[in-house]
Amino acid sequence: MNNSRLIKISKYLSKHLRHQPERIGIKLAPGGWVSIDELLRACKKHSFEINRTELEEVVANNDKKRFSFDSTGTLIRANQGHSVEVDLQLEPVIPPKVLYHGTGHRAVEVILQQGLRKMSRHHVHLSSEMITARKVGARHGRPVILIVDAAGMQNDGYTFYCSDNGVWLVDNVPPKYLQQTEIGGRRQEAGGRRQEAGGRR
Repeated sequence: MNNSRLIKISKYLSKHLRHQPERIGIKLAPGGWVSIDELLRACKKHSFEINRTELEEVVANNDKKRFSFDSTGTLIRANQGHSVEVDLQLEPVIPPKVLYHGTGHRAVEVILQQGLRKMSRHHVHLSSEMITARKVGARHGRPVILIVDAAGMQNDGYTFYCSDNGVWLVDNVPPKYLQQTEIGGRRQEAGGRRQEAGGRR
């Protein structure tokens, strides 16, 4: 399957496994799961036919591992990013000491004032690697990486989850747990205080 076809299928699955399952007449079970046979029938009925081989290739080769099969190979789900109401059956996990969030530079000022909010999704999405956060931020303009004091949040009672594809999830991140980096070699903390990158806090 060529790359354009893979991307097209991935976007179609994201739309209907995360946001609008009712549009093609499917219903997400607890965990976000749906029968593969039911999904393929629904896609065909709505003039977007996908075969099992294509589906397996998208799950295996999607760059962000957005989808997964269950252990029986009969169910599929989006790993995270849902806007529809669904119980993802996630278990709390102790996070690394530091996590990262990538955003575009235009959003930084508001985030440092208001914190990270989940908006229409179930959770705020964080990554354990700075390079992943940078790629996410680049989708929104000049990328800026926000450093999240995950250990501090966890000690203060915030609950973290980790999806099957390694995305860290939390309900929100207040400003006091955020630091900005990668703006002209300087680091900015929530509340507008600045210091040289690598300097003491």
